[in-house]
Amino acid sequence: MTTEAGLDTDEVTEQPTWSRWVIIGGTLLAVLLIGATAGMFFTRAVDDPATATPAAGSVEVGFAQDMSTHHLQAVTMAGIARDRTTDPEIKQLSFDIERTQLEQVGRMKGWLMLWDQPEQPIGAPMQWMTETMTGHDGMSMAPSSVNPAEGPLMPGMATDTDLKKLRSLSGREFDVYFLQLMLRHHQGGTSMAQYAAAHSTLPALKALVNSILTSQGAEMDQIKLMLSGRGAQPLPA
Repeated sequence: MTTEAGLDTDEVTEQPTWSRWVIIGGTLLAVLLIGATAGMFFTRAVDDPATATPAAGSVEVGFAQDMSTHHLQAVTMAGIARDRTTDPEIKQLSFDIERTQLEQVGRMKGWLMLWDQPEQPIGAPMQWMTETMTGHDGMSMAPSSVNPAEGPLMPGMATDTDLKKLRSLSGREFDVYFLQLMLRHHQGGTSMAQYAAAHSTLPALKALVNSILTSQGAEMDQIKLMLSGRGAQPLPA
């Protein structure tokens, strides 16, 4: 069918694939910026000015630095899955993870900017965790877990080898391995958030921790059901 101008209506209405990804990318960037703005505003609004500037090495600064890095790996894995899977359920989960965690990263980077602290910690991660704890599902919460080949890793983080394997898979194998990695990643992030909540009195941080525990708790339940529906189990603890 053509219009009076001689244009094919299918050509007029069909949106190119690259255009859809530009829109998605723009949406996710906007989410990050909104999170940063909200983080700065909320911190200024609710915290006592006398106690609202945590120092380098504090739980608050360390958590914001390390959890931002932890979240960004989840965003990376979710982006891989969104681009490669053909499973609509996994596509939706991936987009939800990207959107939620980018907003939370924005908040934490907003805090670090207000506190005049670098986005990345100096030295090994997890130095703000001065006590050894047992975290979610029995995961070790030592201040720094060390992978001999790749250095210190935070709880639940995928190694370079894990990510290389993920990128090498396709179809059902890809979907299952993505879900397994993301479940382990969420478990580690949840344990970090619980530790921060137990060792900080900062209202803005406690509000973010509650948001993380709520969103990742729901996603962990969902992922476990998705693995079961695909005849698969979580990775060993």
